[in-house]
Amino acid sequence: MNLFAQIQELVLDRLSRLMQEGALPAGLDLSGVSVEPPRDAAHGDMATNAAMVLARRARMKPRDIAEALAPQLAEDPRIESAGVAGPGFINLRFAPGVWAAVIPEALEEGKGFGRSAMGQGQRVNVEFVSANPTGPLHVGHTRGAVFGDALASLLDFAGFEVTREYYVNDGGAQVDVLARSAYERYREAHGLEPKIADGLYPGDYLVPVGEALKERYGEALLGRPESEWLDEVRTFATEAMMAMIRADLADLGVVMDVYFSEKSLYGTGRIEAALADLEAKGLLYRGTLAPPKGKLPEDWEPREQLLFRSTAFGDDVDRPVKKSDGSWTYFAPDIAYHLDKITRGFDALIDVWGADHGGYVKRMKAAVAALSGGRVPLDVKLTQLVRLFKNGAPYKMSKRAGTFVTLRDVIEEVGPDVTRFTMLTRRNDAPLDFDFDKALEQSKDNPVWYVQYAHARSRSLMRRAEAAGLDVSPAALRRADLSRLDHPGEIALARRVAEWPRVVEAAAAAHEPHRIAFFLYDIASELHAHWNRGTDQPALRFITEDDPALATARLALVRAVSVVIAAGLGILGVTPAEEMR
Repeated sequence: MNLFAQIQELVLDRLSRLMQEGALPAGLDLSGVSVEPPRDAAHGDMATNAAMVLARRARMKPRDIAEALAPQLAEDPRIESAGVAGPGFINLRFAPGVWAAVIPEALEEGKGFGRSAMGQGQRVNVEFVSANPTGPLHVGHTRGAVFGDALASLLDFAGFEVTREYYVNDGGAQVDVLARSAYERYREAHGLEPKIADGLYPGDYLVPVGEALKERYGEALLGRPESEWLDEVRTFATEAMMAMIRADLADLGVVMDVYFSEKSLYGTGRIEAALADLEAKGLLYRGTLAPPKGKLPEDWEPREQLLFRSTAFGDDVDRPVKKSDGSWTYFAPDIAYHLDKITRGFDALIDVWGADHGGYVKRMKAAVAALSGGRVPLDVKLTQLVRLFKNGAPYKMSKRAGTFVTLRDVIEEVGPDVTRFTMLTRRNDAPLDFDFDKALEQSKDNPVWYVQYAHARSRSLMRRAEAAGLDVSPAALRRADLSRLDHPGEIALARRVAEWPRVVEAAAAAHEPHRIAFFLYDIASELHAHWNRGTDQPALRFITEDDPALATARLALVRAVSVVIAAGLGILGVTPAEEMR
């Protein structure tokens, strides 16, 4: 039950009644009308902007609309009062028990409470990580992996059909560099000194690959010209790197549905077909780009290229798809890849990229708009940098990787649950400071621990209640007399439970899973605050042995809170704690 959606339906129904009665002009567009929590909780339980939104369309003063609508809303038994504030906002105050009425539904649905049908089964492709298969995933990839996986889970929870996808960049020059680097480790496995020249990958992670090459080929590749071993070593090393990446992702709790190979686009006519599609639409032409703004590179010279008319779709300049020498640009296979997604029947595409790819967003959106005729939206989510700290200082780089801290390093330090939650404590487009000491700290300042502690506390309370002889079965808690919940702290907790379905839909609509982490911290704070009140005032404790009916109502409330926390942690890919050590 989404109580906010129900009250919004009430508002829309009463507005329609006013139109029928002639108090409002007929046929008003009500799409902008919303119901939200008031900015100041002292003003009431919910507020609607209906009068403010409709004033211009109705050619009426907002307050006149509000004063006509408020009495209509107050007729509903759930509404204790509907007051007009300021220029025309309507603040609604609920009758007792309205917030708590959602508790039995939360207990009935369990972890499924808050699931939404807003997605209506639309098919969404979420492509994330997509790191070059040239080494282990680093901490920046970790943030993208956690964000993309949590977003996919959130959309699934909101009623979308989601495909998680990894684009394997195995078609460019970087995999040739990987092959050459692996070959040097192969030579090293034979007791020769590896020649790790500038531009090769120096990390120790390729040592096992060299040993595996030795096991596979023996001495057959030694001393042979590159042209005779490059293809085989490239394929072998790429597969080895992808096996390592898959294993790292699995340990983080990320399982992809699709691994799509960039290499599969080359030599198959798929790139040519994608560009032919654009050409048929009059969106390709041969031309010369203007020189880049600012300081002109010394080696720049105007060259005629095959260009995509991306400015027709909001880009700043048209983009080359084929170089003057006839080879493809990086953009060409990406166009073909996204056409493949479109032809697979997805209703929407989401790409999760590192912030360093920000300049690539407009051209890719333009290509998708052109290829789909504007039918399939592309949302690109950029993840900002992660700064690592330990013992009050920047975290040192990994010897194994050679140049960066790996996903494996992070997981080994704090575990996958802490890693995932911490990565979602900031918006994806804001820099994140990941302090290993803080991530393991047991305090309110550590949101991971604080939320897990709230869930563990609720589970501990159920065990204590059962030991005290109280019936904490689901059936008993659903029968609880919730009218006994009348303390402001209890009502605040019930309100948080009722807000959960709305939070899910809002986070899914905005593609912002961090909202779930923020909400979990807020509901955990409410639980801890009321728990502490009971420490000072025994009458407020959740278990009142001299009043079993009151205890059952309070336990039902706590169980509903734990249901919401478990559901939220499930979306984030974090295992709820049953107890804290």
